[in-house]
This record gives sequence, C-alpha cells and structure tokens, in this order.
Amino acid sequence: MTAHVIPTQTSSRASALLRLTVYSCLGLVMFFLPIEIGGKTTILFDHAATWLATQQRPLAIAFVLALMVWGAVSPFVNGSWRASTTAAVFSALKVLGLVLALMYLTGTGPAVLFQKDMLPFLFDKLALTVGLIVPLGAVALAFLVGFGLLELVGVLMQPVMRPIWRTPGHSAIDAVASFVGSYSVGLLITNRVYLEGKYTAREAAIIATGFSTVSAAFMIIVAKTLNLMPAWNFYFWSTFVIAFAVTAITAWMPPISRMDNSGGVSDALPTGRNRWQAAWDAGLSQAQGAPALWRVLQVNLRDGIAMASAVVPTILAVGLIGLLLARYTPVFDLLGLLLVPFVWIAGLAEPMATAKALASGLAEMFLPAIQLKGADPVVRYVAAVVSVSSVLFFSGSIPCVLATRIPLSLRQMVAVWFVRTVLSLLMAAAVGHVALAQGWIA
Repeated sequence: MTAHVIPTQTSSRASALLRLTVYSCLGLVMFFLPIEIGGKTTILFDHAATWLATQQRPLAIAFVLALMVWGAVSPFVNGSWRASTTAAVFSALKVLGLVLALMYLTGTGPAVLFQKDMLPFLFDKLALTVGLIVPLGAVALAFLVGFGLLELVGVLMQPVMRPIWRTPGHSAIDAVASFVGSYSVGLLITNRVYLEGKYTAREAAIIATGFSTVSAAFMIIVAKTLNLMPAWNFYFWSTFVIAFAVTAITAWMPPISRMDNSGGVSDALPTGRNRWQAAWDAGLSQAQGAPALWRVLQVNLRDGIAMASAVVPTILAVGLIGLLLARYTPVFDLLGLLLVPFVWIAGLAEPMATAKALASGLAEMFLPAIQLKGADPVVRYVAAVVSVSSVLFFSGSIPCVLATRIPLSLRQMVAVWFVRTVLSLLMAAAVGHVALAQGWIA
C-alpha cells in the first residue's frame, strides 16, 4: 500500500524558491544578455522581432495592420472616445494612423509623405518594429517581473526610497515595474494604489512623472534607431540610473514639491523579520502565489497586444505630424530655444539642431531619435537617454496620466517635462563624453 505524501510548508517554499530563481534568471537572460546570431549581437526577443520583420514580412505587416485596425476601431466600439476631449483627440489620431498605414502600403498620397524619412521610416522602422517587439517583450517581461524578483528587490530598496525619492518603501516595486514594464501598466498600478490611500497625492505624482516611462521593449526600439544596440547593457543601465537620479531631484522641486502630502502609509517591516528576511518572504510569496506560467504568459501577451494596438497607430499619426512640424514650421525651433543654452553647456554638437530635436520629444518620445539618428555618438546617446528619462510626452504618457485620478494638471506636466529634459541632457552628456572616451559607445 502506497502512502500519500502531504505537501509541507518546506516543500512549498522550496518550489517557490525554484520558481523565483529559474524564471527570474530566464527574464534576466532575455532582457540583459546580448547574443550573436547571424553576425548581429542583441537580446533574444529583438532577434525574434527582426526575424519576423525581415524573413516573414507579409505576416508581420498583416499582424501589425490588424493591431492598428483594432486600436483605431475599439475606442468607438466601447465608447471610450467619449470619456474626455483628450480621449476623443487620441481616438481620432489612431484612425489617422490607420489611414496613413493604408496609404503607405498602397502607395497612395502626396509625394512628401513618401520621402524616406517620413512614412517609410515611421512604418518600417517604428510601427512595424513596435508592433512586434511590444508583444514579444511583454511575454519576456513575465519572467522578469511575475515571479518574485521585483518584490524581493523592492523590499531591499525600502531604506533609500523615502530619503531620496520621497516615496514609501513599497513604491520601489511600482517604480521598477513602471520603468521596466510600461508607463500604461505602471500608471494603472500607481492610480490603484493612490485610490487605496497608500500613496499621497505628491507620492503618486512623483511616481507618475518620474518612473512611468516607456518600457524596456521600447528602449530597444530607440537603441536600434540610434544604432546603440551594440552598447545595449550600458545604455539601459545608465538610462535607468539617470532617470532615477533626475526623479530624485524633481521630487524636491516645484511643482511636485508643493503638492498635498497628507495620508499615505508607514514603511515598517513585518514584526520579527529583518530586511533580508522580509525581502525573501516577499519574493517567495509572490513566486508561490503567482498563477501557472502559461497563465502569466497568456495575460502578458494579451496586455502587450492591447498596448501595441493603442500605441502603434498613435506613433504613426503623431510621429508624422511631429516630423512635418519639425521640418516645415518653427514650433520646435521656438521650444528648442529654451534648451539651446543647456545643450551648449553640455558640449553637444550643433546645439540648435540638437535642442530642436530634443524639444520635439514633448510631442512623441521617438522624434528625437528619428531626427538625430545620423548625429555623432554622444548626441545619439543623449537623445536615447533623454527620450526615456524625460518620461512625459503627448502621444502616450501624458494622456494616460490625465486619465487617472492623480491630481496633475497639463501645465504641471509640461513644467516637469522641461525640468526633466534639462537635467537628463546634462547628465547624459556628461556620461556620454566619458563613454565615448572609454570606447563604450561608437
């Protein structure tokens, strides 16, 4: 007669440790280990996206076009376009993006739109790449953030969050998730925690404007555009440090420093547990309580597809509008004038052109990368960092913030964007000059 073995707490904890270790290591490999395939060195899911875009182009175009159709139609089907003026504007932009994609694919429209740095670049290098990388990156992200690594690191970061970033310890999880994941998911988390009373208005604003930037998957697209993929790890981690350093400064500056800071929660550790014990408890608890791997992958893929469908047509529409404004109007020249002194102080080449391109990031975070893709290495690096570290832009993060209950006005966000852009370009320029001298970028 065979005895039944009853699972013990020890075996359950061992299983959780295995999930935490194995899945987190897989996530780290997928995001941070460049691998050479076919003479090209980059991370795994970028290889996959490149293969689809080049070797399976008809299938890739059909998939991305389907994403754009869904993104353009869904606001009118579910009625979300009526939520606000901003929602209506961006719903119209998604429709415009779909129309522009169809025009490009059918060769219909004014000749100016078919210049190589207009629709051909926007569709082939951005829309097609984003439509593939974001869903693939969302799947890879499941391993990185779904099985306890984020929680473990978050508890260990608690002692530095309050004195440096003026946010509670548990916000470390939110901050890193927002940075590594996506601004849309990050803002949903932040808004939910704020509404639960676990963040003050100021704390929620710090996270929304300081950490909720584009995802690591989007950073790959920026790095590809600016030819920085050979230095991916240096670019990613230096951008991470710069973005968090800028947030540490802006958290103490107006307008955020003047926001209401009543309420919130304490950072006390569980009774009888030291920090390392609490960190492992948090990580193992998440690993133990996480759904089956296939379920996590399914949910992440669904969210990635939903995000890509919303962003891809907007990128095409806002990107084209931004490029046309940059080429044929003085809008970004005027805004860029405010950045010229800082670009000059940073010792960057062609201060006016560089400042103008960086200023266009307020419209769409990809625009600086598009306009500066042929610049010298330091300028390209600065553009790549500033595109991410400035956090706020009209084609994505700003509408998302306005859709939350976090009490940030449009004027406040534009002010934060300017301060973040100035600080980011100064820090990135300093790092970029050193990196070029050391041969880390070329």
